[in-house]
Amino acid sequence: MNSRILMMASATVMSAFGLVLSFAPEEAMAYFRQPTAGAVPVLLQLTGALYLGFAFMNWTAKGSVLGGIYGRAIVLGNFLHFTMGALALLKVSIGPKAGPSFWVLAGVYTVFAVLFGLTLFRHPGDPEGAS
Repeated sequence: MNSRILMMASATVMSAFGLVLSFAPEEAMAYFRQPTAGAVPVLLQLTGALYLGFAFMNWTAKGSVLGGIYGRAIVLGNFLHFTMGALALLKVSIGPKAGPSFWVLAGVYTVFAVLFGLTLFRHPGDPEGAS
């Protein structure tokens, strides 16, 4: 996959998550039928800020050469984020209180984890993806 498209797609998804969590944390938790007591809204706003920071980083890196040793820190950070996020979301999705929204989020995270993994371990000039 073209790394430019991957970075633009991940920036778009992360900015959507970031905006929702930054400006509507209570509504986001109500959608997932989760309690919003104590410091949860503030922690969600901080998480939204992290998403927006990642989104801006990905958007500005979209024109860079990524893959192999090029842009390794950016690709590795995205790979780690999406892999750990996919594992956490899959764990929650299997639980008794999970709805279809968690499965959709887990699917999105899994797709991005696989794509960033391929980008991380592939030379940017190799069209077949063989190392």
